[in-house]
Amino acid sequence: MAGETNFDLVVIGGGPGGYVAAIRAAQLKMKVALVEREHLGGICLNWGCIPTKALLRAAELRHSIDEMKEFGITVSGEVSIDLKAVVKRSRNVAGRLSTGVAHLLKKNKVAVFDDRAVLGKAVSGRREVKLAGGGVLSAKHVILATGARARALPGIEADGSSILTYREAMVPETMPKSLVIIGSGAIGSEFASFYLDMGVEVTLVEAMDRILPVEDAEISDFVKKAFTKRGMKIITGARLAGIDKGKTGVTARFEGEIAPVSADRAILAVGITGNTEELGLEGTKVIVDRGHIVTNQWGATGEPGVYAIGDVTGPPWLAHKASHEGIICVEKLAGEADVHAIGEGAVPGCTYCRPQVASVGMTEAAAKEAGYDIRVGRFPMLANGKAIALGDDQGLIKTIFDKKTGELLGAHMVGPEVTELIQGYAVARTLEATEAELMQTIFPHPTLSEAMHESVLDAYGRAIHF
Repeated sequence: MAGETNFDLVVIGGGPGGYVAAIRAAQLKMKVALVEREHLGGICLNWGCIPTKALLRAAELRHSIDEMKEFGITVSGEVSIDLKAVVKRSRNVAGRLSTGVAHLLKKNKVAVFDDRAVLGKAVSGRREVKLAGGGVLSAKHVILATGARARALPGIEADGSSILTYREAMVPETMPKSLVIIGSGAIGSEFASFYLDMGVEVTLVEAMDRILPVEDAEISDFVKKAFTKRGMKIITGARLAGIDKGKTGVTARFEGEIAPVSADRAILAVGITGNTEELGLEGTKVIVDRGHIVTNQWGATGEPGVYAIGDVTGPPWLAHKASHEGIICVEKLAGEADVHAIGEGAVPGCTYCRPQVASVGMTEAAAKEAGYDIRVGRFPMLANGKAIALGDDQGLIKTIFDKKTGELLGAHMVGPEVTELIQGYAVARTLEATEAELMQTIFPHPTLSEAMHESVLDAYGRAIHF
């Protein structure tokens, strides 16, 4: 479609929301253009989800070497880390997948423009999209999928050397001896786990009363104990007052009586804010609230023909949520039948620290607050045969049911490979399975998934192996 300027749909942003929306629209026989200013795949693929998992895999292998004696395997000689090689592999993984996205877009005949774009005027039911490099596209529909960036703190500016954002933390040229991480959500906890396993002295700081504050309190407490046992220092209920830079490192200061923390470097992991600037939203009916675009359940904004999906629309800031929103948005505007909006509590969350954390649906506290009379099941990984065989038996599977209907209200997991297991509960919730179907399902042995079954059984006083 070289030279084309008129489209059915223009997608601004080529991350996991934007490129998926573009491909789905092309499958529905729409003529589609995608405008991406930097890298196809967006932050997730290039600077987030994917390369961080490559780093965490390296840290996991480094940790496994220390555990090999338990398996009767002796590693002789000194174990060293080639940091440049670790980072290079992470970047290569991201590059490979970005190339894959380009291939998929070409395969589906999506016109890709490497440029910046802003909304132009609406003319006769079509919207102009102006390209910074010159030229104007026109489309019936425009989807904003511009993502988000690291949130800054007033008076504290990341400099890329001593005060880092996730980008600099992902490509260290040298490994610090000590590190203070501000914020213990998924990003902060994953970096804390990575650097700790790489031999760095880590202090993890959280303004709330517990780390991983969006998770179930019992799971958060489990992770805190695991981190502490590994030697991590954790400070909760600490509001940052400032970070002072010196010749030998940084010092984080806090409000109240909490003592300052000094370290070689600091990482800011205090959330993200949507990329809503310089999109031409002025004069439109698109509403931006606290840094994010407001939409309905189909991704529609207040401006006719303009939609928004993914991180730019607010939490949860997850790639799989963005992709699903993109598909829903496109199918709805294309007039497809039987399109389903994302249900409340349907988006699973995963944190790839060690131990891994995964969840879907309501926490125990949220279920009680909503007025449910609940049943709670728990099963520890220390009673799971596969976990014991793996030498990784520290974990917990927790399930929450509505006592009246048997509905699975929520599931919360910590331990080995739970980020792979959580989809089982997500599918169960989508199918509106109750405790009856879950208890009657045969789980294979020996697997980690058996712990999921046992947790359900425990909620109804029927656990066999604990």
